Amino acid sequence: METYTIEEDIKVLCITAGSFPDGVLAAHQKLHVLFPPNNKRRYFGISRPDGNRGIVYKAAVEELDEENSELEHFTIRKGDYISELIPDFMQDVSQIGKTFEKLLNEPNIDPNGCCLEIYLNETDVRCMVGILK
Repeated sequence: METYTIEEDIKVLCITAGSFPDGVLAAHQKLHVLFPPNNKRRYFGISRPDGNRGIVYKAAVEELDEENSELEHFTIRKGDYISELIPDFMQDVSQIGKTFEKLLNEPNIDPNGCCLEIYLNETDVRCMVGILK
């Protein structure tokens, strides 16, 4: 595990998954149809518990130039995150959940934060959880 710092807030556009974890792939697929992958945008996964003991998951793409999209707008907050890189995550997607379980056991987790996935490319993802200083 390592500390990863997001230097500036990141504005994103989101599609909320219909369910978790089953609806996650479909949410990302819808997002990629609307915003085909290129080197101009970063892609994210954002999740946090809802009040009913479930998980709300949002597939997200970096917003460029104040886009007026019908999609939900969200801001990923700058700050420090405990993180772990998962190379070639598609070989075993369950690694993402296992990694978050490990990260969420850290003692200084921000209770108001979220679990964040940054997709670095088609194969690698960085899993992150906000921490308190």
